[in-house]
Amino acid sequence: MTAPMFEEVGPASDCPCPGCRLTRRPSRHPHHSGRARPAVRGVVVVAAASAALGAVPPAVAVAAPGQAPHREALPDDGEPVTPQGPRGPLYGGPDGPEKTPAEPIPATTRTDIIKRAKTWVTAKVPYSMTAYWSDGYRQDCSGYVSMAWGLPGNEWTGSLGQFGVRITKAELQPGDILLFHNPDNPEKGSHVVIFGGWTDHTHTYYTVYEQTPPHARSQATPYPYWSNTDKYVPYRYKGLPQSAAGAESAGRTAVPYPGASSFGPGADNAYVTRLGEMLIARGAGVYYPKGPGPVWGETDRRATEAFQRAQGWSGADADGLPGRRTWELLTTGRGQDVGPVSHGVPGYPGRAFFRPGAVNDHVTRLGIRLVRRGYGRFYAHGPGPHWGEADRRAVEAFQRAQGWRGGAADGYPGPETWRRLFA
Repeated sequence: MTAPMFEEVGPASDCPCPGCRLTRRPSRHPHHSGRARPAVRGVVVVAAASAALGAVPPAVAVAAPGQAPHREALPDDGEPVTPQGPRGPLYGGPDGPEKTPAEPIPATTRTDIIKRAKTWVTAKVPYSMTAYWSDGYRQDCSGYVSMAWGLPGNEWTGSLGQFGVRITKAELQPGDILLFHNPDNPEKGSHVVIFGGWTDHTHTYYTVYEQTPPHARSQATPYPYWSNTDKYVPYRYKGLPQSAAGAESAGRTAVPYPGASSFGPGADNAYVTRLGEMLIARGAGVYYPKGPGPVWGETDRRATEAFQRAQGWSGADADGLPGRRTWELLTTGRGQDVGPVSHGVPGYPGRAFFRPGAVNDHVTRLGIRLVRRGYGRFYAHGPGPHWGEADRRAVEAFQRAQGWRGGAADGYPGPETWRRLFA
């Protein structure tokens, strides 16, 4: 019988067998912001009789040991929202980050960036500094941005900025990033997120796409982030069309109107999602507590109506169904943004975030504030992101303490409740 021949390979870093543990050399695991290309390990059997040896299933990549558990993102709590995990060597060497690669930067569009970002959110890709997803990108924050931008390799927070140009807050558009790289101690706080559009007219909250423990997510986030608020820098990808150097590539040229049949009850298509994204960017994010989607719903109708009324329209012209003129204003960036919906109260996200079934960090933040103000007796297990009866009763008690009665003390935080609670 012909003896099987094997390709000589190094021991797998995640193999627990005694042989691999003894022969394995210390490896350079990429940090949360490290860069490395996925390694392919395999055994090549060259013999007709090798089938008799049986197939060995590949090892499954798991999160790095000691990785900090997920915690809710809360502002002003003094802790980074995305713990960087155990210490490990960083990519770039002692002389700092590598130079910009010689190969051309791949071209892409804002629409494609957000579309790719959503695939990980939908799949709930687990966070890991060492594992790689099926598309070949590392499952940490910088690997996520590398994937969304369509970069040829996995970058880290110290090199991503070389693929973009610095911009201002006023220039932010969906697909841009907010980057914090700590050169003195990259493991402390370094993080990068994708900007998905403003959620309020004051531009204090925006839709974020990020890879963070326990998995990729999207939610409303205060600008620029929950922690290290003076460290985040906006960047725009260099590979966008030239027309996007200043404004949204679709923001000066009208996108053809898909027709009235694409919207309204029963509609389920990409145009509904695109409509929601444009409305959020124009200040109607308060109507989307869970983000826009392809299925038409009451949130889409209310947000569209709010935009139409912001143009001074009324009656049939503000019915909440996007006609040709509504679509043209949205796709070209013209017209008026949605006006105030929170009576100018800073940080108030809107009533839609506080209702039965709501799950978001605003609920957690509200609960923690109520506990600090002396209403912790209503929470048997502490505040959390799921809106519940404990939250409603605590809010009601606070409202009654203001001397309010009836509908003014219904347990649901409005702008004035929020202002007094956080004063």
